[in-house]
Amino acid sequence: MRRMYFFPLVILLLSTLFSASARAGDEWLPIDPAELKMTSEPLAPGAPAIYLYRQVDRDDKGWASTEYNYLRIKILTEEGRRYANIEIPFDKTGYKVSGIRARTIHPDGSIVNFDGKVYENTIEKSKSLKYLAKTFSMPEVTVGSIVEYHFDYNYNDYYIFDSRWILSEELFTKHAKFSLKRFVQKQYGAPEWNVRWVWPAGLPSGTKPPEEGPDHVIRMEANNIPAFQTEDYMPPENELKLRVNFIYYEGVMDFNPDKFWTSFGKKENGRVEEFVNKRKAMEQALAQIVSPNDAPMVKLQKIYARTQQVRNLSYEERKTEEEQKRDKLKPAANVEEIWRNQYGSGWEITWLFLGLARAAGFEATPCIVSARNEYFFHKERLNSHELNANVVLVKLEGKDLYFDPGAAFAPFGLLPWMETGVLGLKLDKDGGKWITTDVPASDASRIERKGELKLLEDGSLEGKLTVTWTGLEGMSRRVDQRNEDETSRKKFLEDEVKESMPMASELELTNQPDWKSSAEPLKAEFTLKVPGFASSAGRRALLPICLFSANEKHMFEHADRVYPVYYSYPFKKVDDIKIELPLEWKAATLPQPFDQDVKVAEYKLSVEDQKGDLNLRREFRIDLLVVPKESYLALRGFYQMMRTEDDKQIVLQPGGASASK
Repeated sequence: MRRMYFFPLVILLLSTLFSASARAGDEWLPIDPAELKMTSEPLAPGAPAIYLYRQVDRDDKGWASTEYNYLRIKILTEEGRRYANIEIPFDKTGYKVSGIRARTIHPDGSIVNFDGKVYENTIEKSKSLKYLAKTFSMPEVTVGSIVEYHFDYNYNDYYIFDSRWILSEELFTKHAKFSLKRFVQKQYGAPEWNVRWVWPAGLPSGTKPPEEGPDHVIRMEANNIPAFQTEDYMPPENELKLRVNFIYYEGVMDFNPDKFWTSFGKKENGRVEEFVNKRKAMEQALAQIVSPNDAPMVKLQKIYARTQQVRNLSYEERKTEEEQKRDKLKPAANVEEIWRNQYGSGWEITWLFLGLARAAGFEATPCIVSARNEYFFHKERLNSHELNANVVLVKLEGKDLYFDPGAAFAPFGLLPWMETGVLGLKLDKDGGKWITTDVPASDASRIERKGELKLLEDGSLEGKLTVTWTGLEGMSRRVDQRNEDETSRKKFLEDEVKESMPMASELELTNQPDWKSSAEPLKAEFTLKVPGFASSAGRRALLPICLFSANEKHMFEHADRVYPVYYSYPFKKVDDIKIELPLEWKAATLPQPFDQDVKVAEYKLSVEDQKGDLNLRREFRIDLLVVPKESYLALRGFYQMMRTEDDKQIVLQPGGASASK
């Protein structure tokens, strides 16, 4: 009996290995001579480069998955040569890159194979967006060359629950083929896994929807996929890009939305209640945190602060599977284990807060919500994986308050920005009810810059500057810099302040900000010098009215807009700058006070002469999340008005000396 099954198994394994080996080799598709000669693409006028061909073959075999990628790029302009610098993003804790092969094809058909070194680098697209990538540069690329390469992604377990095809890319795609061999295996008598697919942002014009063949492979081809455009302050790219998402589920799925979410809510509530149902352990822990005579608000604040002291594994540097095994850190089975071990994931720490709050007598309810940093949730899509964050709803003094202490550095009473203003399920045994989390007002998240400065007779400005980041402003910077050293943090703050100034400056951080607290604002003190801040104008001097207006100076300059404007959260900026003038200098002309309040946004500017010293005060707030494309021109007009006011100047009358030129 063993032999009867052994030989077919060997044949199957050899066949699989041979297939993988062949695909990892230098297989290349034929080159169309017309593509070698082409100099432009009529459907992408002015494009520096285009994808002639893209192929993505995903195989969700077992609990692990692989994905084969083949890309062919035509370089059309000198600018397009930058696409010969290849970046293959990856996450070494979740998936790896293997089997990289690449070559350059010249317009005359000659071929240069890539045999250089592949590097592993951190790519920084912005202060908040960094990722690892395999990088290499293609050889001998000229205008007219074709660059092509292929590679494999090798995913860790359970990545089948994140299967997707991304159709939209930075470049126009002439032709693309996609496939997914779906996971169909039954595990230990459990129901068969099924999959459905959706394309929430639509499909390219003329594209037939994906179809599954008898071999359990889902396929789709698409032609002339437009290049994806990017804009400042746009909604999440993943929400806007053309894509196909695959959603796995066990057994038979009920496609009635009410029944689907009721069933999900009951199961999720059962899991949460089983996890937190350790009343005695929570009461014992609570006795170490609060005093019997504490007021309810004080009790809740103490519980929140103590919960945030638990080691949060979700915010540490991500580790490989080997590193995790070496550390011997295991997922907690319940809140009692989290408290005993004093470590847990962010998700688990939030449920620990739930258990402690209930032990203290609070009416506390678990909620599963949809973070909006990558996607916008639509319950009609019936994708429970989009409810990807957990918060606790506490009723206190007649008010509903939301908490997520598992989000590192989240101040008491504030959720991280991606969990504000989102839909979620307030769980209960009957399946739960839909709720929408609060959006904090702009005053809850502020950047305040306070300066005590002197204007020197040569026109330079120097003195002390204090910058305070409050609420979500402080949280975002603490999260961003949580794993950095003191030197990196110092540079981070100095660079940020310099970037907010429209003129060159000399700046040095002089204090040690508190990077660990969520209860206090992040406060930084600097020495500041701005050479040539005041300029001469004959016998007078001109002094800029705004010291920190660079960030708004070039926002929304374009008259056209492709997408809605999307702010992460409402915010407020307040500049309070005092400038001591040189002896005998006077303000000859001051701009008139200005206040433009349109309810959802406000800009205020004032300059006061205080016995020879100047007090410059600027306030700017936004109380918006999304501005529809149709309202863009009104928002753009507001920023144009603000730039006009920011550009005003103070006319000074120097004393015996004159300002420098």
